[in-house]
Amino acid sequence: MVGVMIFNYLRVSTTEQNTDRQLLNVECDEVFTDKVSGKNTKDRPELLKMLSKLRHGDVVNVHDLSRLARSTRDLLSLVEQILNVGASIHFHKENLIFNGDKSDPFQNLQLSMLGAISQFEREIMLSRQKEGIAIAKSKGVYRGRQSKFSDDDIAKIQQQFQTVENKSQLAREWNITRQYLYKLCS
Repeated sequence: MVGVMIFNYLRVSTTEQNTDRQLLNVECDEVFTDKVSGKNTKDRPELLKMLSKLRHGDVVNVHDLSRLARSTRDLLSLVEQILNVGASIHFHKENLIFNGDKSDPFQNLQLSMLGAISQFEREIMLSRQKEGIAIAKSKGVYRGRQSKFSDDDIAKIQQQFQTVENKSQLAREWNITRQYLYKLCS
């Protein structure tokens, strides 16, 4: 029989970011790291892998609430899912520990409130970003995100676009959406 496992879950939003500041010196048996947006829990392979391995008595460490979920609904759902297995979860930055004990209504309130504040911060940041982009576009200085492709790559994509029949397959080969493929080739 396998003993209690301690899992550390780390997440950053992009592959360019690093997780160095998360869970420093927190011992564990296994680390799960996602480098994707936190907005959708279904698109995080390492989170899903960790959840599938959880057993009664296991412990999940997370640096802070926003690393686990960006919406209050997702946060509460994930915490409940972890607790229903019989595992516990520790949010280190907020110093919140949940082990299935429903007798601490103050701690449950803190989780809901801090989750809502985290969601609010993200929504405000996105709103400001949209405002800034709109202003930059109106001034003619907004160029959008820089392409990850070199000029040679774009030329290859455009050449393939002209000859290949299955555009969806071509988009998958270059790891882009069909919409972006058509934008590059228009």
